[in-house]
Amino acid sequence: MNTSLTFTLIQTNLHWEDKAANLAMFEKKINSIVDKTEVVILPEMFTTGFSMQPTKFAEKMDGITLEWMARIASEKKIIITGSIMIEENGNYYNRLIWMLPNGQIGYYDKRHLFSYGNEQNHYTPGSKRLIASVKGWKINLQVCYDLRFPVWARQTPSTLEKAEDEVAEFDVLLYVANWPQRRMHPWKTLLTARAIENQCYVIGVNRVGNDGNNIYHSGESMVVDALGETLYYKKEEEDIFTITLQKESLQTVRNTFPFLKDADNFTLINKACE
Repeated sequence: MNTSLTFTLIQTNLHWEDKAANLAMFEKKINSIVDKTEVVILPEMFTTGFSMQPTKFAEKMDGITLEWMARIASEKKIIITGSIMIEENGNYYNRLIWMLPNGQIGYYDKRHLFSYGNEQNHYTPGSKRLIASVKGWKINLQVCYDLRFPVWARQTPSTLEKAEDEVAEFDVLLYVANWPQRRMHPWKTLLTARAIENQCYVIGVNRVGNDGNNIYHSGESMVVDALGETLYYKKEEEDIFTITLQKESLQTVRNTFPFLKDADNFTLINKACE
């Protein structure tokens, strides 16, 4: 098992509904990374901003953005992740893509659609979580509004109820977002809460600047450790930040405070698919 994993968070303004401009901007930013990194994280809907026009901007899974992600991941030998609009079988999804350097793809469709912004009228909710594996690390991939729903992110008890050395379901909980400045207190509070209750690292990558609806985003991307301590926080400014997380530190917390073993037993039931 590898004991460290390096992430690069890209907090940036976005060109509203301008796919070509955003891809060019992100390519320039990724090319500027000088530190060795393994996973590069882009915000939610990184090609358009949080737009409710999927009929105009959604792509297929063989579209230009997936081709771009595959090329960059291969050239830089990194994993790239972030969400975009995807059309599939007549439905539209706010889909987080997990692009590997060898071109293999994992994806997660945002489960909780933001009804306050009418997202549910334009997109179809996902029904399955995606926990990616890289170098022995397990990463639970989620999108923005999912942050408000702790059960969807919770370590499942089936992996925790046996021996003392039983491993947790995941080690990192990752959120990509377009989270407005006016609701920053919940963002910061819930990112910290998710880290403490799941005894994992939490990474939240948000955008900055005004979107096409004149909604301001202050960024405030964060990395939080399993004790709820903030390892990284950036407000207002564009930023490219690389951080290496250590498995030993995480395991020390779990061994010292074995709270996960006392967690309530529950089963997730997907009502949308009943």
